[in-house]
Amino acid sequence: MKEFAYFPGCSLEKMASSYHMSAIETTRKLDINLKELDDWNCCGATTYFYIDELLAYTMCARNLAIAEKTGLDIVAPCSACYKNMYFTAAHLKKDADLAEHINFALEEDNLEFKGTVGVKHLIEVFANDVGPEELKSKVTKPLEGVRVAPYYGCQIVRPQKEKEDVEQPQFFEEILSAIGATPVNFPLKMRCCGGSLIISSRTAALSMVRNLLQSAVDNQATVIATACPMCQVNLEVYQQQVNQEFGTNFSVPVLYFTQLVGLALGIPQKKLGIGKEFVDSMPALLQTSG
Repeated sequence: MKEFAYFPGCSLEKMASSYHMSAIETTRKLDINLKELDDWNCCGATTYFYIDELLAYTMCARNLAIAEKTGLDIVAPCSACYKNMYFTAAHLKKDADLAEHINFALEEDNLEFKGTVGVKHLIEVFANDVGPEELKSKVTKPLEGVRVAPYYGCQIVRPQKEKEDVEQPQFFEEILSAIGATPVNFPLKMRCCGGSLIISSRTAALSMVRNLLQSAVDNQATVIATACPMCQVNLEVYQQQVNQEFGTNFSVPVLYFTQLVGLALGIPQKKLGIGKEFVDSMPALLQTSG
């Protein structure tokens, strides 16, 4: 059994609880143990790096140092958490002065960042540590007929890996194909959802969401799959506001990729958090009910 230090992040405790439920259920089914990081703290989200960069790095480094004590690589389901911790680890390895300052602060918790921990996004575990072939071999209820728009968002491929295609990645599509679904052409799959722009510029944020929803509809997707809590909220929760603002009539279900994988693995919908969404996903998933 493969094991990782699991960093759920703040979102998965409340608004993205379905992501947490489905992450735990699906990885368990794939013989992967996600061991929740003891005494983890918020990664600082995206905005905190613009307020106090040193403290933001320290918050991420604390989680990394805790993970190092376990000897396990750290896995984050949230794209922002993943990006923050990945870049923190990379920067501290290159900037000895920054690492010294941060380790001085970490001494209060008897911690030290040594740079030995790897940082992965949850979807990378499915794409690389499991792989499409192994995933396909464990599918019991293939999602035949379900047309899925794979929404990467703007942050998953920001930490560029060696030989990784950051312009037109395909690992999300490969996961969807492995579970029997049909990944549709989704030209805006790496376009930003607006993040927290809704707070400062409502019209601009809703316009970004509208464009993503329209692209999914134009390419005949029956559901959008995402791998980030913020993306899921923006694409699903604000659909009604988009309709009011632009006179549209969107009603597109938005599920986490782990929920779709879970259905294909035969996990009951309730255990995956399906049914909690604002936009009913059942019309798109009728053949998987039961």
